[in-house]
Amino acid sequence: MTHSNHLGTHLDGEIHFHTPGKDIASLEMDYLVHEAAIVDLSDICGDYDVYTSKMVEDRVEVCEGDILIIHTGYHHFGWDMPTANEIRYMVMHPGPDREFAEWAKAKKLRWIGVDCGSADHPMNTIIRDWMPRQARQAEKVFQKKYGMPLAEFFDDSKYQLMHLEMFPFGIVHAECIGGELDLILNRRVTIGMFPWRFVDGESCISRCVAMVDDAEYEELMAKKAALPKTKFGDAFEPLHVESINKLSQANLS
Repeated sequence: MTHSNHLGTHLDGEIHFHTPGKDIASLEMDYLVHEAAIVDLSDICGDYDVYTSKMVEDRVEVCEGDILIIHTGYHHFGWDMPTANEIRYMVMHPGPDREFAEWAKAKKLRWIGVDCGSADHPMNTIIRDWMPRQARQAEKVFQKKYGMPLAEFFDDSKYQLMHLEMFPFGIVHAECIGGELDLILNRRVTIGMFPWRFVDGESCISRCVAMVDDAEYEELMAKKAALPKTKFGDAFEPLHVESINKLSQANLS
């Protein structure tokens, strides 16, 4: 079997963008498993939006040294969903600016997880050049909402800042998180990320797990029973897509 290291839910290691950094095998269990803040931004961010540290802290308590999981809601556009749309999932999701990155470093976050294609804003990556139609859409959104051209907002000094400016500080990220994330939003919980012990690995497919006690597990399974399911049986909340679509229509109008 041959596959990309960046397939499905995966953890980027430091050496993905920081050559002298740690490989996947060097990440310690205390780093991978810890208390986490899980935040839902699907009520405030639509296509091409920029999220901020204030948006996060308005919704959940984030402590120094936490893991932070960001639910943009764009996992609803992943391939296993009835609302699947790979362009929105990979190219149109919201992302952060440098303000967020500096806040994350000040908080000494362990690692960050996102439920979309990248922890960077897609228009702050090579995707901007690869997808000119979507870049033109984003240009309109940035002019309308942020009062400046896309190339000025994300200039060369900020290129892929969530990779290039974070990995040297030991703050890596997991991308393409999904599963039943919708069940545990805007709260704190213990999270574990379990990649292979991949020597010299710059990234690795991984399992992301929330750890709750038995009583809460039963409550979550009752909540799951009332929600629609993906073709693999994962529960999801359709209201997130409605919110994202409404915000996106306003952005692009």
